Amino acid sequence: MPDSLDFTSLRTAYASGADPQAMVESVYSRIAARGNDPTWLHVVPMERALEAARALADIPRTSPLWGIPFAIKDNIDLAGAPTTAACPAFAYTPDRSARVVERLIAAGAIPIGKTNLDQFATGLVGVRSPYGVPENTFDRRYIPGGSSSGSATAVAAGLVSFALGTDTAGSGRVPAGFNNLVGLKPTKGLLSTTGLVPACRTLDVISVLALTVPDALAATRAAAGFDPADPYSRAESATTSLDLPMAPAAFRFGVPKASQLRFFGDVEAERQYGLSLKRLAELGGQQIDIDYEPFRETADLLYEGPWVAERYAAIERLMQTNPKAVHPTTRAIIGKAGNFNAVATFRALYRLEELKRRSAAVWSGIDVMALPTSGTIFTLEQLAAEPIRHNTELGYYTNFVNLLDLSALAVPSGMRADGLPTGITLIGPAWHDAWLAGLGHAFHRSTGLMLGATGIAQPASNAPAAAAKLSADDRVRLAVVGAHLSGMPLNSQLLDRGGRLVRTARTASSYRLFALADTAPPKPGLERIATGGRGIEIEIWDMPVAEFGAFVALVPPPLAIGSIEIDDGSWCKGFVCEPAALRTAKDITRYGGWRAYMQDIAQQ
Repeated sequence: MPDSLDFTSLRTAYASGADPQAMVESVYSRIAARGNDPTWLHVVPMERALEAARALADIPRTSPLWGIPFAIKDNIDLAGAPTTAACPAFAYTPDRSARVVERLIAAGAIPIGKTNLDQFATGLVGVRSPYGVPENTFDRRYIPGGSSSGSATAVAAGLVSFALGTDTAGSGRVPAGFNNLVGLKPTKGLLSTTGLVPACRTLDVISVLALTVPDALAATRAAAGFDPADPYSRAESATTSLDLPMAPAAFRFGVPKASQLRFFGDVEAERQYGLSLKRLAELGGQQIDIDYEPFRETADLLYEGPWVAERYAAIERLMQTNPKAVHPTTRAIIGKAGNFNAVATFRALYRLEELKRRSAAVWSGIDVMALPTSGTIFTLEQLAAEPIRHNTELGYYTNFVNLLDLSALAVPSGMRADGLPTGITLIGPAWHDAWLAGLGHAFHRSTGLMLGATGIAQPASNAPAAAAKLSADDRVRLAVVGAHLSGMPLNSQLLDRGGRLVRTARTASSYRLFALADTAPPKPGLERIATGGRGIEIEIWDMPVAEFGAFVALVPPPLAIGSIEIDDGSWCKGFVCEPAALRTAKDITRYGGWRAYMQDIAQQ
């Protein structure tokens, strides 16, 4: 089995003859190697998982999640497995799985187990559980993020391909940010909540944590659909496209005014966010400063307003008959429900509508908001000293999203100097889930970050399986030298058209490389000369012939596609440049390649 359980690697392994049963055995071996692991509250018996793997013989291999292992947050039902919501006194064993779990299994996915969480999904920290604390996969001294902490750890540690979480106030996004993962928080009503233990029933969504954006979107697509049994399911879920689109060539991204940004003294988090904004600009984005105040005020309503009473309603009987069964911090938060009566509730609803009107005006000037997934991260020790205040700080950029009926996608953005990951969250109006995924995929690819905490590189291609079946005669070789290199801003243009990295190489020693003037993102120009040149680093990719024309149409002047000589004497198609543009360009041949030049610029 492949080292990585991302969808692309697994599908490639299956296409080469690997057996889903071997995959299951590998997953259980990985789980066993971690010993007594608070990531899991219940692991499905291996024989049951093997039975599910064997049953795939009766399901077409074209099923969207064929042979993909996944985990389930333990406030979501899996038939025959206990649901605890991290509270032993609340536990029950359902006869039927949640509707989203049924859909995933029908699509070929294999459930592995139930994961730990902040009790009753109340918290963004991931530590409020009597079953122990799932570890932050990068540094166990730090919190893993919650409430979907176990789901995040299971994916980041390479134990499953994706996991279901929930996200009422950021519970799927914050743990994604703390574990170098993608966290897709869908539009409310896109995924059924039948079989979910509610936190705030009017705001709850089931979310997906995964290693890549295409994986998260594929799982969401398989799980989505209108559910007449769920009064909060929305009819649009039956018609909304969740196919991964191209990233927009140009877009406007909203950023809070500098005076409204909060990093709580975390200078490194602030620096990383600034780098993320530069990366979005390199991808074609225009930064627009926005008034964040209506979003911040909305965020405050979630825990300082009567929605706390909705959390009480979800566990009212337990709070009345056995309150000590509830985690002390959770009990303190939910216990504030008594502060609100019907009059206060209606006043809060009126205020929310006012804030919706004010915040809606922002969207006329932007296409997407780009926020830090969190303004900082805390150690376990820091959190223990001030659990409620620090939890509130983590919700500064997350709590408003469902109250305002928005879609959101958390994506990895970089690595801090202390070795911890950072993330940004792209936020859009309802039903913009796929659009966000297109941009988020391009952004994630451009970072060149590893997958979760596995130390494994992102797959070279997230192309559909159909593209992989083409023969060599159906593909064309292309040499790229600049912004299309792996990890560079335009690499997604190759990936989204089924491009596959073949190898790195160098040109023949008869080329010079130039940094072109006034290009965004920055681009080089390659010139073939008679004498005095050198070999320039390139990557050789191939892509389906059927996609090549569409790719060439994206190439702006003064660049063009011509033929390039490789250092082994062969030739292939590649980027060349009009001679006129080189007159004002900077000769950077001495660097031997675009990547080395860009690294030098970044260090200046």
